Amino acid sequence: MNLRHLVSRQAVTNASKISARLRYAYGFTTMAADPVPLSFHSPSQDGSKPLKNPRCPKPISSFNRYIHSAQAQVGDPKLDSEVSDEEEDGVINEFLSRFVWIIRQKLNEAYPDCDKETIDGMLMIIVQKVVSEMEKGGIEQMLSESQSTPLEDFSEDLWKTVWEVSNMVLEDMKKEVKKEKMKGFLQEEEVKEMCRFAGEVGIRGDMLRELRFKWAREKMEETEFYQSLERLREEDRKSQEEGEAAEGMQAETTMEEEKSKVVSLPKRRGKIRYNIYGLDLSDSKWVDVADKIHEAEEIIWPQEPKPITGKCKLVTERIIQSNVADDLSPLLAEWVELLQPSKIDWLYFLDRLRKQNTGLYFKVAELVLNEKSFQANIRDYSMLIDAHAKQNHLEDAERILKKMNENGIQPDILTATILVHMYSKVGNLDGAKEAFESLRSQGFKPDIKVYNSMIMAYVNAGQPKLAESLMREMEARDIKPTKEIFMALLRSFSQSGDIGGAGRIANIMQFAGFQPTLESCTLLVEAYGKAGDPDQARSNFDYMMKVGHRPDDRCTASMLAAYEKKNLLDKALNLLMQLEKDGFEPGVATYSVLIDWLGKLQLVDEAEQLLGKIAEQGETAPLKVHVSLFEMYAKAGVEKKALQALGVLEAKKEQLGSGEFERIINGLINGGFKQDAHRFHGLMEARGFVASYSLNLALAASRLKRSGTRGP
Repeated sequence: MNLRHLVSRQAVTNASKISARLRYAYGFTTMAADPVPLSFHSPSQDGSKPLKNPRCPKPISSFNRYIHSAQAQVGDPKLDSEVSDEEEDGVINEFLSRFVWIIRQKLNEAYPDCDKETIDGMLMIIVQKVVSEMEKGGIEQMLSESQSTPLEDFSEDLWKTVWEVSNMVLEDMKKEVKKEKMKGFLQEEEVKEMCRFAGEVGIRGDMLRELRFKWAREKMEETEFYQSLERLREEDRKSQEEGEAAEGMQAETTMEEEKSKVVSLPKRRGKIRYNIYGLDLSDSKWVDVADKIHEAEEIIWPQEPKPITGKCKLVTERIIQSNVADDLSPLLAEWVELLQPSKIDWLYFLDRLRKQNTGLYFKVAELVLNEKSFQANIRDYSMLIDAHAKQNHLEDAERILKKMNENGIQPDILTATILVHMYSKVGNLDGAKEAFESLRSQGFKPDIKVYNSMIMAYVNAGQPKLAESLMREMEARDIKPTKEIFMALLRSFSQSGDIGGAGRIANIMQFAGFQPTLESCTLLVEAYGKAGDPDQARSNFDYMMKVGHRPDDRCTASMLAAYEKKNLLDKALNLLMQLEKDGFEPGVATYSVLIDWLGKLQLVDEAEQLLGKIAEQGETAPLKVHVSLFEMYAKAGVEKKALQALGVLEAKKEQLGSGEFERIINGLINGGFKQDAHRFHGLMEARGFVASYSLNLALAASRLKRSGTRGP
């Protein structure tokens, strides 16, 4: 576009003549000498790069600066009021300063031969016309109206350039305002909190910076949205007020017109009859219906508790702040006397106490069972028993149950169900059986949760066959046992070495749709290993690998233990070599079985070598390994190491079982440590274990030998 045709020739000729007057009027003589704003963008480069002026070290922030400069040079007092008016509108000044900067560049490019004074004159003409249009209705109104109707004093090309530059400047100003707003929202506490959280979870660098700008932008958009809603609400309120005012005036006029009219109601004769959908609601029977509805509402919507104020409030706080060991009866009696509570007041107080102090809640809840105002029923007893059961307070729950029976309240189905779950959880088989039979005697058909609890009670008591009979009872009632029940039964049969029961449970699992898992296959291997059938154990081991399960450390150890029963060391070593080729790495369980096996064979060096491999893995040798090492050292006559191992076992005597005690005592007898053998026998009896017949014979023989030695 050629800007030589933007301004008419007459305007160019007269520019020099009027430039002095315009410079004096608008103060543009210092524009060329003032610094150029660095933040303005060149129109020729689509605003992508800022224009730079080598003479300018600072940006110009607003048009005010030019006005001040011109006023300082001219010093005309008549312009003071105009300058102060210009300063009041910073937006206009900012717009003009940016607009002048860009238009000056375009004029310099279009008229490179014109001197500075002529350019200033042309600039004055353009700016004067733009200012006059802005004074009519603002910047945006000028742009919206003049887009379709160009100014008469400008040519079409000139107005197009002015319009484009004005839009560009306005857009830049909006971006600057938005940028300033963004700076404020970047410091919002909510944005900072989100950034701190992002930093804590490991977000750093550019990603954190992008997230911070994103959250600030979302916060700004949210604020602007609510501000727009407030503006709409205010506009709607004003319009409503105007409408109400108009309606009020119209209503006053109508009332004045109707004052002269006389309005009267007709005389009623007889009773009023209310007919709704064919029902005569004036009949007296509906009074009784209303009373019954009112009573039902009182049941459905219970009354609110009484407000606790004054001295009663102080007593309430004293009760809440008391200790469990304190005697609360006097405080409760005083509280009852002050408040005269009903059942709803007691329940509200107990609920508050339960949230703040659980131990105190249990004590107070037990005390209020005897209060007449509490009106305790069977459900209050059962809820308290259930709360104690969930906390494993067996003695407290049984005490509440005893008090319930003493008050003539027999346990119902819900209470018996709670007792089944409680006794099963703590391992009290007799209590669980009694509660279960109570359920059956009341005609209740147990659900899957009750069956699960009873089955687990039998399993934990070492009676898997009774648990299996309950499971078959479930199946007869079309209640499908869960996988957890199957696995508990399979585990119990496996631990007892009952291969028949383990096989039955495994088959039932497959018929029920549960596919063999690594755990179930391992349990079958353990069952056959404890039963002394390594061939069947190996068959299940191979089947497990065939269905796609890779044996882990525990499963491999179970298979080696099965070979250990028959002392098939060659097969065990061949299995280990085969597994190691497939990438298997022995763990603590496998090494423990091998150490026990090698210890029985008196291969001390080899066993100690495997013990070192456990240490290399950073694991601690289990108790079974220490028992095997002691037995090996005692039989081999390595007294020092045997005593060291014995010291470790004595320190862990609480973890020893009956089998471990017998192995240790036999090792002490075989190693010649007869006094220690009798001492460990005393520890075994103190733990409640009964020695086997063979161990008692060995102990008796050692006593005879010792007495025979002393006799001569």
